[in-house]
Amino acid sequence: MKMESGENDNESPPVTIIVGRAWMQKDGESEEVHVLLVAPDDDTAVRTALEALSREGYVEAELDQIGEMQGMPDEEPHASAYQGAVEGEIAIVRLT
Repeated sequence: MKMESGENDNESPPVTIIVGRAWMQKDGESEEVHVLLVAPDDDTAVRTALEALSREGYVEAELDQIGEMQGMPDEEPHASAYQGAVEGEIAIVRLT
């Protein structure tokens, strides 16, 4: 019997990645950020990502891309961030 999507409890939920830039100060330098999380839809993912960035002290953010990751990345820091997202965390990867 073929399992339909969502019927397999052993399957990890899809991890959403949101790519953008964020600022700690209104006219300061931006940082490239990747936010990884699990959310039921894109709107919830964007709202949750913006709330998480705000809690981390960012005053402004521009989110450029959103997508679903195709499995765990091989390299850090994204591999740890992916695992954290699967476990229910909101992971923010800062790229410098």
